[in-house]
Amino acid sequence: MDRQVNIELTETAIARVKAILAAEQKSGLRLAVRPAGCSGLEYVMETADAAEAGDLVKSFDGFDLYVDAESYHTALTGLRLDFQQDALSSAFVYNNPNQKGSCGCGASFSV
Repeated sequence: MDRQVNIELTETAIARVKAILAAEQKSGLRLAVRPAGCSGLEYVMETADAAEAGDLVKSFDGFDLYVDAESYHTALTGLRLDFQQDALSSAFVYNNPNQKGSCGCGASFSV
C-alpha cells in the first residue's frame, strides 16, 4: 500500500511528527484537506491511532501516515511536508505541486 501514497516527509518533519506522537501517545498522523478560507481548501493534520475507513496508509520509521483518499487524489498527490523552525516561530511547511493559488494570509489554497 505504501507505493500508492506519493507523499514525502523531510527528516525534520519526521522528527517533529515523532515528538508530537510521543507526547500525545498516538501511533499515527492523519492528513486531509477540507473546504475553507477564501481560496477554497485548507490542510488538516491530526494525530490518530488508526486509519479511518478509506484512508491510504504510508509507513515511516516509528509511525504511520494516514491520508484521506479523496483529499489525496484531489489535492495531496506529490506533497512534500517539511518542518521549519527559527528563533521566532516553527511550523509545518506544505510544498504542494497541485497548489495553483493561495489566499494572502496563507491559510487556504486552491488546486
